[in-house]
Amino acid sequence: MAPEFQVVHPHAAGIDIGSRQFFVSAKESHYEIFNTYTEGCYAVRDYLKAEGVTSVAMESTGVYWITLYDVLDSAGFEVYLVNGREAKNMPGRKSDIKDCQWLRQLHTYGLLRRSFIPDEAIRKLRSYVRLRRDNIRAQASQTNLIQKALTLMNIRLTEVINDVMGVSGKRMIEAILAGERNIDKIVSLCHETILSKKEDQVKKALEGNYKEEHMFALKQAYNTWMYYAGQIKECDYEMQKLLNERTQNLPPVENMQKRKPIRYNKPDIDNLPQMILKLTDGKDPVGIPGITDYSLLQLISEVGTDMSHWPNEKKFVSWLKLAPMSNQSGKINKRISAKRSNKASLIIRTIAQGIVTSKKIAMGAFARRIRAKRGSAVAIKAVARKIACYFYRVMTKGTAFVEKGIEMYELDQKERAKQHILKMAKKYNLNLSAGI
Repeated sequence: MAPEFQVVHPHAAGIDIGSRQFFVSAKESHYEIFNTYTEGCYAVRDYLKAEGVTSVAMESTGVYWITLYDVLDSAGFEVYLVNGREAKNMPGRKSDIKDCQWLRQLHTYGLLRRSFIPDEAIRKLRSYVRLRRDNIRAQASQTNLIQKALTLMNIRLTEVINDVMGVSGKRMIEAILAGERNIDKIVSLCHETILSKKEDQVKKALEGNYKEEHMFALKQAYNTWMYYAGQIKECDYEMQKLLNERTQNLPPVENMQKRKPIRYNKPDIDNLPQMILKLTDGKDPVGIPGITDYSLLQLISEVGTDMSHWPNEKKFVSWLKLAPMSNQSGKINKRISAKRSNKASLIIRTIAQGIVTSKKIAMGAFARRIRAKRGSAVAIKAVARKIACYFYRVMTKGTAFVEKGIEMYELDQKERAKQHILKMAKKYNLNLSAGI
């Protein structure tokens, strides 16, 4: 006889969320429909209170769930936000009404996994960080248009200077847009390092065909680039204000580790390392290869500073979609087409990409060893998993990461190989010659 399911949430409700309507099931074989306006969110809250509901399960549909989640959470309900892929109904029998009833039934017996939702302050920080990242992407697209307009005029600055939107590049573009055509005057605006090494090359690069239509395209792209630069600065201001509010009453952190330079898209936030360490109670993951104060800020905005949601590092790595998945049937291991990343995972994977080519750290040697056997994609995922494990240990135990260097890693690999040879020789009763 099959065991019966135990009721875990006796006063449960299920909500199917759409763009226009909420379908709510708070009791057996019954449902109610509410609109998605703000008044509808409050009506859902009042209805659930009247029905004696204490725990609610809802699907994470787009961004439609956010307002209702905030309303129900602030009203004291236990809200389970669940992945819709894990709560699929029977095929051919799907409807919004059946979905909300099915969610309620699953939630009643505790068969749904709760998605991670950080506290309100972290969600606010996450909103600013994600918006800043979107603005950076949009700004990068304008950089491509600027380079295209310059190339159409045969102004070859992109082949001469590293960053056409750096200090020197911006000065020259602004002079060109202002109507300056004297090459000597335009070149004089460059930084002294460019003038000392590449002055003649820059002059040749500026000998272009300044056609009216391409100048207009350059002006449009440059003005849009500057607009997004202003948007990024506003995001930095809001993050600065939020971090000041969260850390102003916290004690300063002494003996900080040496900070790594932030090479790209550095946020304009005063005393960023100190404020981040105040948030983490002095736990400093910056010692982990590839992690800077900016990447740490991005990670905190996604996972928060309280790691108690994940009982151990394996659970954390699994949530990041960095752990292998099992989908075996008989002797066949099937491919898995499920989504294998989230925003926190993408941040860590981006950090891992830069480590694969590193020549000085042990993790770089580890990555190249994996890449030689399994390819770049597997190597990046393996390094990302290591970074995630180290991050979890630092944030939970406070132990600082110590980089042993590539030489120690190679010695360790040789010792492992030696021990393996000795073990195999003993297994097969072989005598080894001297020198091993």
